[in-house]
Formats: sequence, structure tokens, C-alpha cells
Amino acid sequence: MGRSRVIELLAPAKNLECAREVILHGADAVYIGAPKFGARAAAGNSLEDIAALVGFAHQYYVRVYVTLNTLLFDEELKEAEALIWQLWRMGVDALIVQDMGITRLKLPPIPLHASTQTDNRSAEKVEFLARAGFRQIVLARELSLEQIRSIARQTEARLEVFVHGALCVSYSGQCYMSQVLGGRSANRGVCAQYCRLPYDLVDARGQVLLQGKHLLSLRDLNRSEPDLEALIDAGVSSFKIEGRLKDVAYGKNITAWYRRQLDAIITRRPDLRRSSSGIDRFTFEPNPSKSFNRGFTGYFLHGRQGKVWNFDTPKSMGEEVGFVRAQKTDHFVYLGKEELHNGDGLSYFDAQGRFDGFRVNRVDGNRVYPLNPRQRLKTGIRLYRTMDARFDSLLKKTTAVREIPVTMRAWALSDGFALQMEDREGHRAVVSFVADRQAALKSQRARIAELLSRRTHPVFSVTECRIEWQEEYFVPNSVWTAQRNRLYELFERVRKIQYAAPLAVFPQTSHAYPTAALDYRGNVVNAKSAEFYRMHGVTDIHSGLEWTPTQALPEWASTNRAEGPLELMRCKHCLRYALNACPKEEGHVTLNEPLYLNCKGQRLPLAFDCRKCEMSVLSF
Repeated sequence: MGRSRVIELLAPAKNLECAREVILHGADAVYIGAPKFGARAAAGNSLEDIAALVGFAHQYYVRVYVTLNTLLFDEELKEAEALIWQLWRMGVDALIVQDMGITRLKLPPIPLHASTQTDNRSAEKVEFLARAGFRQIVLARELSLEQIRSIARQTEARLEVFVHGALCVSYSGQCYMSQVLGGRSANRGVCAQYCRLPYDLVDARGQVLLQGKHLLSLRDLNRSEPDLEALIDAGVSSFKIEGRLKDVAYGKNITAWYRRQLDAIITRRPDLRRSSSGIDRFTFEPNPSKSFNRGFTGYFLHGRQGKVWNFDTPKSMGEEVGFVRAQKTDHFVYLGKEELHNGDGLSYFDAQGRFDGFRVNRVDGNRVYPLNPRQRLKTGIRLYRTMDARFDSLLKKTTAVREIPVTMRAWALSDGFALQMEDREGHRAVVSFVADRQAALKSQRARIAELLSRRTHPVFSVTECRIEWQEEYFVPNSVWTAQRNRLYELFERVRKIQYAAPLAVFPQTSHAYPTAALDYRGNVVNAKSAEFYRMHGVTDIHSGLEWTPTQALPEWASTNRAEGPLELMRCKHCLRYALNACPKEEGHVTLNEPLYLNCKGQRLPLAFDCRKCEMSVLSF
């Protein structure tokens, strides 16, 4: 077991309630926002709630990771340092960070994980961060299986990948659209999501090629079991679900879905084991199509194939269920493979291509009565279910159970008895007690075994109880109950004491950064961060875009702004490819370039790097 490889399912938590549920539904680790400095400003949590989560999670040896993954200004560093010490003292297992200035603070021995915001898409960058002291590194979502395999061969760091949820169209940490156009920095946790807005695509002649389409909006990520196993074989150890702004139902459903898939892989492979304790039991059939999604994509794991985009809507499309067969006065006739229910939410695209929806008031056979009887649906319209009322009701009612199987053993002593409890990981506790061993007139063994095996603890479940004496003794039930409860308390302490809390003193290193210069895309906005990069050979450091021209140029910065248009985002998603105009594809069409995106009076040029197969959106 010691030589088997540890696999981690990492689930998001908006708050304490979400965190508890994803743990009960199979998470091996949870990531959650602190009161400040998380990349989802709307998903902060109190220190009291984080402390409560740590206590709950560690019962199952589930890790708790706290996100401090925004860029920090100089005046915020002291507060961040104090917060980090508070988190460490309450038992948080690691911090997920972006700003390298954090590494130069006076830190407790808490492991640091490199957020995907640190733009980890090359073996050189990943190995640099590993040598610098980062214990786990979140890879860019855009990487292919072969690229991940190549990175894993060149580093000893644990690698983490996203497997489900919303996709940023830009390389994470490299999107400046919200900052430049709206004054809200994605790297400071307040992204305005310009990627989800409608745009016009205009060519060099001013001709509108596409109008009012969500040209930068991607489908949501969804990994299949074969892909998960391929990622394991490529070197990935941690599988991350996106969604710190999602609700409890999403957390339950998606966590349970990936728990099932990973368990199927681990069960058939003795070289793997999960990183936490317990067996999860839930009373519903998980289905990712039932939760918020914009349609699914495997993204670029197997290269560029299929649609990664959804130009029609940035909203949840749910699952395709069927068609409108005929429109009547107050209802329509439904034709489809999925059964509809009262209270369902249905959506469709109207004749103008607009995404619209309605609630179902009543279903009578194949007749569906909308809540608004004036809802007019043309025959042949395709229907999507964005809310399954019956499934949502089930999720609200269902209670998951997570049990740690233990065995109980009882044997006689010269003046009493002893009880032992042991789990599958080898933790063991023993209590002994003096008792008057009166001879019993009838068999007591089955009664004692049943009493000791009763499910009276919220976490531990006795799967076997061995009574190791031949004589028949009578001891009152109250004595066995008291000693059983005493054993549970001791066993809890044993597991707590033996919990291997990860400790890591961040080293002071000086190995070379992959480049000697950092422009604004280096995201340096404080002196400590600049100090980190200078220690690692970077001689030319530009300030990040969060430093506005009205601010004085900081001492450590070479310059405040780059000359000419700024690259607002760099993407693997390519509009040329989407329009069958990729020069690498046979039979491609030729467009009148340059191309522009128009939105809210802004005219944003597009640039294409065909060698790297990437598209950039530039500032006006």
C-alpha cells in the first residue's frame, strides 16, 4: 500500500454547507475561499467556518486547500501574511496561490500549490515552480495528453488538472479583457466575464460575418472515465472540479459522478489508491447533464477536434430532451426520449436564434402545459431541459453517508476484557477494563457482537466483530456500551494524532526563471513579487496592468505599460478554425483580414499565431 500511487478528487466549496456535502459525496480534498484574496471574490468564507470544515474534513483524512490566488498590492501583504498564519494554526493543509510575493513573506510551514493562474503550460515553467518549492501545480486546461505526459516526465511535483466545469477561453492568468475594458481585474478576483458577451465578427472591409454571437464563450469541460485513466497514466495525481460559485446540488451531483468513475479505475488497479478514508454512499444516480452546463467538450486533451465553443448562448443548456410536435391553444404536444415532469425548466432557440425558456406547469402524457399559456412554440423546435424538477427534488432530499469501515475484536483478560478497533489503513486502538466475569446460563456471544457492532458513531462502521473466548460470560449491556463508546473516542484520537498533516518550509532558491524579462503578463504588482523574480535571474520587470497610469511607477518596475496594442487574451480557441478558415485545414475558406470583434462600441483586433495554433484578442 505504501508503494501505491495516491489519487485525489478535489471538489469546490462555495461555503461550509457545500464543503460538507462534497466530502460526504466522495471528495478527497476540498478547495474553499478565505475571507479575502481568493480569485472568486464572491465566494469568501469566515475563519470560523474554515476551522469547522477542517475539523469535519480531517475525520476522513480529507485535505482542505484555501485559495489565496489573487494578485496582491504591497499594502495587502502584511494582512495576507497574518491570514496565512491563522489558516495554518487551524489546520489548513495547503494554500493555492498566484502571487509570487507570497513566497517572500514570513510563512509557517504550510505547503503552497501553484494556481492555474500562474500559467502552467510548459515543462520549463512547471519544473521551475517545483524547484522553487511548490508542492502541487495546477496545469493549464488547454494542454493535450501528450503535453501533460511530457511535463510529468520532467518533474517530481504532483500535477493537478481540471476535469469538469466552466472553461476560461484565455490561458488562465493571462486574460486582461475585464481589467482593460471594465476596470475589473480577473487576477484580483472580480472578472466581469467579457468572454460571455455577444460580439459581432467584422472583416477588413467592414462586413459583418457573424452578428450578436457569443464568439468567445466555450462549452463546459467534462472528462470521461477513459480520459481520467489516461490522465493518471500520463502522470496526473489530482483531479479538480471547477465551481466555487456553484450551489450545493451541483457539488453533490458532480462530485458523486467523478467519485464513481475514479473508484471504478482504482478498484481494478492495485497500483492506485484514493487519498482519503471512507466509503461513500448516496441514494441517487449522478448525471452531469442534470447540472449547470453550456454543453460539454473534451477540450484539447486529444488535440483540436470537435466544437469547443457555444456561440449561441453562455447560459446553461442542460440536456437535450426532444421536440415540439404540435402547438395547441394552451399546451404543446411533446415528442422525446426523456420523460418531462411538472415544474421542469425547458429552453429553446426561437426563430431569431435567441435562447429562451419557460417553466412547465403540468404534464399530461405527451401534452405539456407551460406556466405561461401564451408561450408560443413552433412545431419542430428542439427542447432542452435546464432544470429537472424531479432530480433537483431528489438532490435536496438525499442524504449521503460516508463511513470508515472498522473491525472490532474482543478478548478476555484474567480480570476483565479488552476491546480493539482497527481500520483498513492500520490505525488501531485498544481499551481494557476490569469486569466481574459471571458465568452465563445461555450463549452471550451473539448478543455482545451485535451490541458492539451497532452503528452508533457518525463516522465509523463496524464490518466485523470477533469474540475471542469460548466460555459464556454475562456482563451487563451498559458496561459493553460504555466501553464501546470509550473505544470510539480513543480511536478518534488515534486517527487524529496519526493524521499526516503536510508540512513544507518554502525554500529560498535562485535557479533561473525560464525568461530574463517579464512584461505586463508576468502579473507583478508588488515589491515582494519583483524580489522573487530578481532572485531567479529576471532583470527586466514590467508592472502588471493593475498598476494604472495615474499611479507612480514602482521602484522595482522597468516600465508601467507596453507600447502599442495590448494582448488582452491568448486562446487555443480559434475563430478561424470555427469558421472553416484555418489555413492548416483542407478546403478552408479565405477571409478578408484583419478581423475584429465589436462589442459595446469597442473594436478589438484579432491576431493569429498559426505556428502555435493560437488566437489573440488585442486592445483597440
